[in-house]
Amino acid sequence: MHFLRLRFPRVTSHLVLAGVLVAVLLGWTAPARATGERQIDDYRTVYGTPGVAAAVINGSSVETIVRGRDGDGNAVTARTRFRIGSMSKSMTAAAIMLLVDRGRISLDEPVVKVLPGFKMADPRFAGITVRQILSHTSGLSNSTNNEYAFPPPRSPQEIVAGLAGKTLLADPGTYWEYHNTNYSIAARIVEVVSGKPFDAFLHTELFTPLGMTSTGSTLGCSDHAEGLPSGHLVVPGIAVAAPEMPGICVGNGGVISTLDDMVRWLKFNQGTLGVDLLSAASLAQMHTVQPKAGDYALGWRARPVKADAPPSLIGHGGTLATWTGDMVFSPKTGVAALVLTNSGGDPSLLATNLLAERIGEPTTPMSNPLTVVNMILLGLTGVMAALLVTAIVRARRWASRRRLARRPLLVLRLVPLALVTVLGILAPTLVWGPFNLQYWIVTIWLMPLLALFSLTCCVLGAVALGRRLWLFRRAG
Repeated sequence: MHFLRLRFPRVTSHLVLAGVLVAVLLGWTAPARATGERQIDDYRTVYGTPGVAAAVINGSSVETIVRGRDGDGNAVTARTRFRIGSMSKSMTAAAIMLLVDRGRISLDEPVVKVLPGFKMADPRFAGITVRQILSHTSGLSNSTNNEYAFPPPRSPQEIVAGLAGKTLLADPGTYWEYHNTNYSIAARIVEVVSGKPFDAFLHTELFTPLGMTSTGSTLGCSDHAEGLPSGHLVVPGIAVAAPEMPGICVGNGGVISTLDDMVRWLKFNQGTLGVDLLSAASLAQMHTVQPKAGDYALGWRARPVKADAPPSLIGHGGTLATWTGDMVFSPKTGVAALVLTNSGGDPSLLATNLLAERIGEPTTPMSNPLTVVNMILLGLTGVMAALLVTAIVRARRWASRRRLARRPLLVLRLVPLALVTVLGILAPTLVWGPFNLQYWIVTIWLMPLLALFSLTCCVLGAVALGRRLWLFRRAG
């Protein structure tokens, strides 16, 4: 009893002190983690995202948050594979910088010097430099080189060969336009200079040295990859597992990775992992905004932490039809955030908000503008379907009335249905510009409710028009 009486106050004080330390630590870390989890849960609610894998890096600390399920129905983990879309461009730029460090190429030498097969039907192409293709200032444009043509090319060699009959929109180095073909040209440069297929070069020279053991790449956006579940279309608010839209992704968006591996990629770009792989000067060049490129660097871009602030972060997003992601870091604080999702959405907003929380900046409220658009399209589709089905059902009565009328005014009476049918055919031009049949394919993946509205107008409008004409002739 004497021992207990002497020691108890000391034991109690130790317990109280330990409790205070735990409380202090929890007071600093628990709210941050809870806030991050709330941000991700809110994001999934707003965008209907089935699965999210996110991480926040702060020095040696890495906080990971995973939610939902993949396309196979399994719980998302830090080892779940995702397509990362245009985040791949940072890896293509790093592959080029590896060759620069080894003295194999120079950023400011003409592409034709390192890629003899590169030709265009525009004499200005000879002035395009390696730096300009990496900064999207080559003068290439979708208006003169349609990237959505079907069927898509199957290799970087085919892409380069396909440019032989194309022209530039502007003089190289004077105009910026984000154009994926630039990075497919870069992939071909890597192949020609290194003597290795592009995916093999990435594997041996980048991914393996950095310990990114679950990362690989494909030529096509929809190519099969081992262990990769399906992405999703969300229409509206309902996630449906779906194959990716066909397209050529080599160099510009074909990498498949995991949260764990992408954390390593961010650490490499922050200069805390694989420090001997790439020179500090080359790494800094990748993150430096280039001349005439707006906010674009080399596979990265500068951006603000909020809409009305100057650029203070370095990041890059990735958007495919059924996958989206984003990565961003603050050079000043060293804090980084990473988001991978298996559906559409705005992951750059989520990643920036996760980072903003850690550096004491205000976050931006999340909203999905497509929610209203989709509800309007769904409503219009329902109304149009009801009207057109009614016109089809009542076509016999309409034909009889027109036959009995003194002035049938047949053409004028058919104009509304003809206009509805034409509206169905041309509706995708409201989003994509001048009419092109291939944009129907793009619309099916990227805006499926617009495609449904278009098909409803086109098919039911044509049926109603044809049935009225046929029954009018029979009534005679």
